[in-house]
Formats: sequence, C-alpha cells, structure tokens
Amino acid sequence: MTQLKQHPKQQELIKFAYWVPNVSGGLVVSNIEQRTDWSYDYNVKLAQTAEKNGFEYALTQIRFTAGYGAENQHESVSFSHALLAKTDKLKVIAAILPGPWKPALAAKQLATIDYLTEGRIAINVVSGWFKGEFDAIGEVWPEHDERYVRSEEFIRTLKGIWTTDNYSFDGKYYTFKEYTLKPKPLQKPHIEVFQGGSSRAARDMASRVSDWYFTNGNTPEEIKKQVDDIREKAKQNNHQVKIGVNAFIIARDTEEEAKAVLQEIIDKANVEAVNAFGDATREAGAASKEGEGNWAKSTFEDLVQYNDGFKTNLIGTPEQIAKRIVELKSIGVDLILSAFLHFIEEVEYFGEKVLPLVRELERKSENQQQITAKSA
Repeated sequence: MTQLKQHPKQQELIKFAYWVPNVSGGLVVSNIEQRTDWSYDYNVKLAQTAEKNGFEYALTQIRFTAGYGAENQHESVSFSHALLAKTDKLKVIAAILPGPWKPALAAKQLATIDYLTEGRIAINVVSGWFKGEFDAIGEVWPEHDERYVRSEEFIRTLKGIWTTDNYSFDGKYYTFKEYTLKPKPLQKPHIEVFQGGSSRAARDMASRVSDWYFTNGNTPEEIKKQVDDIREKAKQNNHQVKIGVNAFIIARDTEEEAKAVLQEIIDKANVEAVNAFGDATREAGAASKEGEGNWAKSTFEDLVQYNDGFKTNLIGTPEQIAKRIVELKSIGVDLILSAFLHFIEEVEYFGEKVLPLVRELERKSENQQQITAKSA
C-alpha cells in the first residue's frame, strides 16, 4: 500500500506589534527631536496608520509615576479601549500590574471591552520591576520570585473566570468562591494573555500559563536560547506559548543614514534619566534567584531604549531589516514588538518598504520547504 507524503502546513506569517506612545518622551530616553506625541489625537492617527500598514497588535504601556524621561502617562486600559473604538482590525494589548489591579476587576473590565470591540482586546501582565512606583502608590512589593507567583495566580484566575461558571480558587494571593462572570469574553477560549521578563521565574511562568512571552531585544543567538528554553518547558507542561521580541526599528534608504540616526539618539541621551533607569533595573534584577534580570548585560547605550531594542539590530536598509526579521522567525520568533523614533511616518515607511520584502522572503522560504518535502 502506497503511503501518501505529508505536506508541511502553511507557515504562519510573522506578526507585528507596536508600542503605543501613551507615555510622554517616546520610546528612547534621549533629547533628540521626536515627531511622536503621547496625545490621544496623535495615537488615534497612529493606530489607524498601523493597521493599514500590516500591524496586527498595539501594546499600551502602564506607568503610575513620572520619571526616566516619561513625565506624563495615560492609563493603559481606558486608553486601549479608546483606540479600539477608532480602529477596525487592530488588537490592543493593555498592560496591567497585579497589585493595583485585582483579577475580579480586570476580568470584568476586559470582558466588557472584548464584548464592545468584537474580540480585539488583549492583556500584558506586568509583574513589576520598579519598586519606587509601588512604594509611591502604597502597594505591597513582594520579593522577585513572589511577584511571579502572584502574577501566575492572577493569570490563572483570569482564565478561570473567563471560561468557567461557578469558578472557585483558593490561592496565596487570590480567592474566589463559585463566581460566575457574564457576559464572558467573545474570544475563545479566552482573551489572549501576554507577559514579559527574562528571569527563570518569568520564563517558567510563561511555560505554564501565558499565551505569549515578550523578551527584550537581543542577538539571534541569545534570543534562540530563550525560545528553546521556554518551548521545551512548555512542552513538558503540555502548554504552548508564542514568542514576541522587542526591537527599535530604524529603517532608512541607506545603512549609513540608519546608523547616523542611532548614533544621534545615543549622543543626545538623557544621561541622568538613563542612569536612574539602569540603577532601578539592576536593583530589580539583583533580587532574582540568579541575581540578574532583563537588563543585566545592558550597556548605557542599550538602556537608552527601554527594552534593549537596539540589540535586535533592525537598523539599516529595508532589505537588511527584512532579512533579519525572517532570521528571527527561523529561530522561533512569532512577533516583532516595534518602536520607532517618528512613529507615524516610520510606520508608513515600514509598511511600504519593509513589510513587502518580509512577506516575499517568507513565501520563498515556504516554497523551498514544500519543494524539499516533495523530494524527500
């Protein structure tokens, strides 16, 4: 009996998200001119531009106190809803901190937004790295790994509330007794849950409960180590998790232009703010069991971009950037979380010049895989 050859499944296209500048100062801690604004009107135009140019997700930021070049902030959940009301396809990921938010409130708040926007809200659970912020608002600051214990309970309870009637949970931080939420979210099985971090505790939590894991920018070699680690742990837990990588994108017609922009950003860095940010991140990392966190190996220049976005090296011509994006996809990255200097105009440039090259490279890769499979 002849055995039919199994053809490979169609590739998932790599996805793109952008950081919502709902916080003043843009996405670099620099005094360089930025044609980016934290106002609502600017952000509506940006969201509409992004969804027209191939971006599927936007991530709002959560900050409670001024500092590190970010003097003003709009609250993440309400701002996310406002952007969703002005767009048609974009999914907005609202950053939420366990502590200030309780899961009962978050579950109901997000379920309502999901219902009103036909399933376009998501959540980024931020375990917390800035102790000063928690102290300022009178919130308890558990030790490093305990913050992930709390976040894991937060995620488990959200998913339980969103999928189960008469939900009960008896945890260290949260308790529910036969609680039923209605209406439940439109998204099935539940609203997507993102998280970040790079510590052992963060990666282990992702491998158990999160749908998406955000990692700081880095080289392909270092990113692959995290991807492989998380995917192997998730497999052992009978769980699946997708990977998003932070990147600050500087796409210009020539490599020289792109590198000149990067150098100007660094040359005009807000030194005091960068150093204060570095001190806070080192304090947070030192509290982890391994004694280092997301920014342990970050230089001053790296810290000028909050989440090591320069390290991902999506800086150069459209052709160079497209090739590097596809290389990241080849090691298991599912999404690029993007930041730009001048958001609206650079998102348009990316959609016009870079994204078509990415899609063409993806098609070529898929065709080659199909040819190889047929000849096997």
